Amino acid sequence: MAPLTVLGVASPAKSCTDGKCPFHGTVTVKKELFTGKVVKKDINRSATIEWFHSQYIPKYERFAWRRSRMRVHNPSCLDAAPGQNVLVAKTRPLSKTKHHVILKVIS
Repeated sequence: MAPLTVLGVASPAKSCTDGKCPFHGTVTVKKELFTGKVVKKDINRSATIEWFHSQYIPKYERFAWRRSRMRVHNPSCLDAAPGQNVLVAKTRPLSKTKHHVILKVIS
């Protein structure tokens, strides 16, 4: 059987029975992608990612660093750990705060 791909990302070697997994479950993903670093992980297959971006402040004519955070679904076949960089895709609402799922762990 050929490996399944989602938005050009090959499925992981490990399989899972997670219904919210984009590779082994029934969740479809949209073409809105983000990259970020996992800063928090919990036992309910959720994770928090964050990334930094610069914002121009006209008053001081300088740039300031801003932080953005997002709650994402962490499938058990990927199991991203804190400190790893990940690729995330938008999906339907999975819970009250989760609307994205991890597609790939970027080494």
